[in-house]
Amino acid sequence: MAQKTYRKSQLIAFDNVAAGQMEQLWSPFNKADGNGNSDGVLSDPSGAVVIKPCSQAEVGFYHSVAKEEHSRFATFIPTFMGTLELNSEPDPAAAVACTAIMNPTEAGQSITESPHAIPNAPVVEKAWAPSNGGKIKTNLAIVLENVAAAFKNPNILDVKLGARLWDDNAPPAKRIKLDKVAEETTSKSLGFRIAGMRTWQGAAASAGSDGSDGSDGILKDGYRLYDKHYGRTLTSETIRQGFEDYFLLERGGVIAKKGPLRTVVKRFIEDLVELKSALENEESRMYSASLLFVYEGNRDALVDALAREKEEPANGVNGDEAPEEEDDEQHVPAVQGLKLIDFAHAEWTPGQGPDENLLHGLRCTIEVLEGLLET
Repeated sequence: MAQKTYRKSQLIAFDNVAAGQMEQLWSPFNKADGNGNSDGVLSDPSGAVVIKPCSQAEVGFYHSVAKEEHSRFATFIPTFMGTLELNSEPDPAAAVACTAIMNPTEAGQSITESPHAIPNAPVVEKAWAPSNGGKIKTNLAIVLENVAAAFKNPNILDVKLGARLWDDNAPPAKRIKLDKVAEETTSKSLGFRIAGMRTWQGAAASAGSDGSDGSDGILKDGYRLYDKHYGRTLTSETIRQGFEDYFLLERGGVIAKKGPLRTVVKRFIEDLVELKSALENEESRMYSASLLFVYEGNRDALVDALAREKEEPANGVNGDEAPEEEDDEQHVPAVQGLKLIDFAHAEWTPGQGPDENLLHGLRCTIEVLEGLLET
């Protein structure tokens, strides 16, 4: 597999991901400068990948998931494509994303020889101070698939899991801060909180052409954004409203007995149940991990995607071989997807049993979604 190289000028701020991958992305002002520098997550021009600043620990966790014993869990995380190092030197090829299989490179390009050993690895300070959602101070990043790339108008929801949000290495000040956040939100009572979301309202609902927010919070591209503060206003009694907003339901409304949206919600529940089962059979601790929900927000595209699914089994019936794919891979529209993300504070813990801190949040999330299907 050939390595992929990016010039710094090619990297752009990635504004089509959920808050958990960098909470400040919910601000429309998170833009990359001319040098490809951004306050948060980056992408390549195609939008096919997410380039997320991270720690060496998170890189190590992604590599550990590749082991056979974690194969069931691995289906619920984004595809890990490699690492990237953003050099501070004015080298036009300073940003290099490396795959696990390395090929010779052009002269003058410095690459990561192994995803496990990164030259000039960043020094992690022992002292801690609140970042207030600022950029992670590291040149290291992971390159992941963009889960939302398969959708025309993706509706994205980030659900932060856990009543305890800090790992054993967290200093006292950080523990106090995160415990306060949990106490004041649904994290404490339900084991999860809504960290942010964006929903497609339709092109006709767009705000002004200047790109500023409309009075109702709709951007010019037809999306309504909900930042981390929105989720912190919800309580265990009102948390359902957050999911009603995500699925564009009226207050107290339920999913129709028939229709594409019911299919979407039922699939999310099925995925959550399967993920819960996988984690019940793992011994791990994953603090501040998030569930990333994505479904097609454009109703016409959603209906088309479901119809295409029904057509797929027809290929290759009666002994006929399915047609070969063309050189340019055909786009298969997606209906919905669920991934677990954010593993900066995740590790396998043999002998300590399943992660009940995470599982409690999963179970409560399932309960809320099941409530939307009741009639």
